[in-house]
Amino acid sequence: MLWIKAFHIIMVVSWFAGLFYLPRLFVNHAMATEPAEIARLKLMEGKLYRFVTPIAWLAIATGFWLWSYGFSGGWLHVKVLLVALLFAYHYYCGVLVKRFAADGNIRSHVFYRWFNEVPVIILTAVVILVTVKPF
Repeated sequence: MLWIKAFHIIMVVSWFAGLFYLPRLFVNHAMATEPAEIARLKLMEGKLYRFVTPIAWLAIATGFWLWSYGFSGGWLHVKVLLVALLFAYHYYCGVLVKRFAADGNIRSHVFYRWFNEVPVIILTAVVILVTVKPF
């Protein structure tokens, strides 16, 4: 079980790294004006999203694997809800990648700066739930 837990933590950290960086690319893309810069950001966004998506699935799969070992409690139900919200956020990032690729962005860089904070909030809550197990 410890190997699974270690692999789960590695996948979660990697997934969050992607979720922290991708919206940052959106900020830069929303501010970009040079065609070469826009093309580079489109490429980076697409590659990062395609790279981090299997990592997200591995994080979720190993999480369910750990859950099968008998973890329980109200904290776990809240954590699962937060992970579902995080996956929805991840999916919406994919929608945004496609929108940017089609030159269809309708939001400002300020929106993406705030959007970038969502995974930070979720990470904070999940770490507290897993560590403290408040209920």
